[in-house]
Amino acid sequence: MQPSQVRRHDTQGLLQALAGMLRAVLAALVLACTQVAHAQGVELATLQTTRGDGALNLEFAARINLPRAVDDALQRGVPIYFVAEAQLLRNRWYWRDERVSRVVRSWRVAYQPLARFWRVGLGGLNQTYDTLSEALNAASSSAGWKLADLSQLDADRSYYVEFSYRLDTSQLPSPMQFGLGGQGDWAVGASRVIKVDLQAGTP
Repeated sequence: MQPSQVRRHDTQGLLQALAGMLRAVLAALVLACTQVAHAQGVELATLQTTRGDGALNLEFAARINLPRAVDDALQRGVPIYFVAEAQLLRNRWYWRDERVSRVVRSWRVAYQPLARFWRVGLGGLNQTYDTLSEALNAASSSAGWKLADLSQLDADRSYYVEFSYRLDTSQLPSPMQFGLGGQGDWAVGASRVIKVDLQAGTP
């Protein structure tokens, strides 16, 4: 074997080894991220992916502990919006991870002082509740939320979900937005990253 061939062979072997190390490091980081969450006023009690009807779906449930300022605004009849966002990403060792899909849902929670009930809106649907606790429970959970068709996904590839649930201050009445800056009592939310296991439950 010529010296140039030896050097080329060694270089290829080194590149393959580095690629393998990068894949291992990325997989470890994603797995570690499943244990790390950022939260303020929100606890993510449930966050998982499921499969059904040919789709990869998301299920989540959060517990909300409203700060005094937010609770006072609600009691005065100011509508509050909560937004859940999920991104499904595919790991790529050679470039930034590829986004497969992004889904968003928004809930509107408002008190009707004259009728003394709470209303929760999701899309074009509205439901009424007797207590704030019931309204918040309805606005902080979802099941069977489609992320992507299973036909879009490769069982031999690695995927993960970036999820966030937060109070959306951008939808507050304009006078209330001044001075908030996303800080203080109004910075209510939680985020987490979870790994997707496409092999779970398969023979």
